[in-house]
Amino acid sequence: MDYPFWDAGVGYGLIIALTAVFHVFISHFAIGGGLYLIITEISARKRNDTARLEFLHGLSKFFVLVTLVLGALTGVGIWFVIGLISPQATELLIHNFVWGWAIEWTFFVVEIASALVYYYGWTRMSARAHMAVGWIYFVAAWLSLVVINAILAFMLTPGAWLQTGSFWDGFFNPTYFSSLVMRTGVCIMLAGLFSSLVASRKRDMPTFSSLIRYNATWSIVGLAITVPSFFWYMKAIPSSITQKAAEMMPLVTMYMDRVIWLAVALGALVIIFGFLIPRAYYLVVAIIMLIVGITWFGSFEWYRESIRKPYIVTGFMYANSVELRNKAELQQDGYLAHMKYRTGDDQRDLFNRACGSCHTINGYRALAPHLNGTDSTFIAGAIRGATVIRGNMPPFLGKDEEIGMIASYLASKIDHRHINEIYNLSGVELGKKVYEIRCGICHVVGGYNDKSSSLAGLSESDYNDFLDNSGDIADQMPQFTGSAEEREALIKYFETLKEGGQ
Repeated sequence: MDYPFWDAGVGYGLIIALTAVFHVFISHFAIGGGLYLIITEISARKRNDTARLEFLHGLSKFFVLVTLVLGALTGVGIWFVIGLISPQATELLIHNFVWGWAIEWTFFVVEIASALVYYYGWTRMSARAHMAVGWIYFVAAWLSLVVINAILAFMLTPGAWLQTGSFWDGFFNPTYFSSLVMRTGVCIMLAGLFSSLVASRKRDMPTFSSLIRYNATWSIVGLAITVPSFFWYMKAIPSSITQKAAEMMPLVTMYMDRVIWLAVALGALVIIFGFLIPRAYYLVVAIIMLIVGITWFGSFEWYRESIRKPYIVTGFMYANSVELRNKAELQQDGYLAHMKYRTGDDQRDLFNRACGSCHTINGYRALAPHLNGTDSTFIAGAIRGATVIRGNMPPFLGKDEEIGMIASYLASKIDHRHINEIYNLSGVELGKKVYEIRCGICHVVGGYNDKSSSLAGLSESDYNDFLDNSGDIADQMPQFTGSAEEREALIKYFETLKEGGQ
């Protein structure tokens, strides 16, 4: 907590996504595309295929513009953003991997220089020298991935580093090798898809069909590497992480299951349009296939980032940049005592520090829609029970009075009308909404932490007793503070659970 807090307003997750997503796609294409260019050039020169060499010359211009210009801009953007969003985590990664970063930046400089020389050398260099530069580019680019992959994998699976603090334990962490192989496959796959996108505009080439089939081979080979290594990667993740994610974040797990079908769909499209009917490989087909491929890879990246919750670095630093080793100190002194930079609005500062890394009031991952119609007492109870709320949240480690301050801050930002007024509901439908807001954050009927079986079949008197004493059932459970109408509607909803349904 030795850094000022950057209150972006729109939400950290959205900022990171808008910056990093493009860079991830571009950076992987930069590696696979480099291999594609040099391998294809060698083949074309051996066969004296001037049409293919001309295509490669044009592709290399597209390649340089995309990878160097957009890649460099988004790469710098990531550093800028993470330095503002999570300076503590950025500091950790820099200090722990300082020599790794230095080596990676060296590779990146070589990568940029050789890419420019490669493009401008088509008509200025001998074939042998030109191909040598191409190999230099690819090797530097892939070695850059070798380093960056270690740091990305480390954040999810730091492994023995948690005990040793060793650079090499952090570098060669449990998911390092599987992730490296999988990402290499993705690089090759994207090389085929991006090259086919450029080729789709060259339909007048006499060897158009042959070129499309060649590019499709790259996509298929990339998929053939990626799919099995994906399962290897999933197996390498400690089961404690994946099981917790499946329990606390079922939506993330559900979408990850669909990733396999995206890979199948991409493979089918490549076979149909790349091998069987290459003349039908129009620009729109190329765009659709690229979107499917990027969506597949993007879904994996979203899953990897999501299951890391509630941590930035698993087992070491929570998503709000609180290090686990400071837990006892924060519980004793509170957050405010350790905030070097304070604005004078302690309630807002506490919210930003404890919650703002993941949530906004009304923007990305907004809290207000989940709290409208409640009160500060309920909100305080929810904060105390943060670790059992859906979404895998970190615990609040400050003092009780600080919980009250955050609750008051949030209560000042929400709609205080009764739930029936806000949503214009009554009867069982109102009760269902009351349950969703006051109970559903921890107990989903038919889903996460379902307790409906223990509520089914009770009498109205039992339900009233349950609501009267709800705050005493568990430390993490808020007291029911709804209106009489909300209580009555909630009991009616409980009564519909007699058969286990909604």
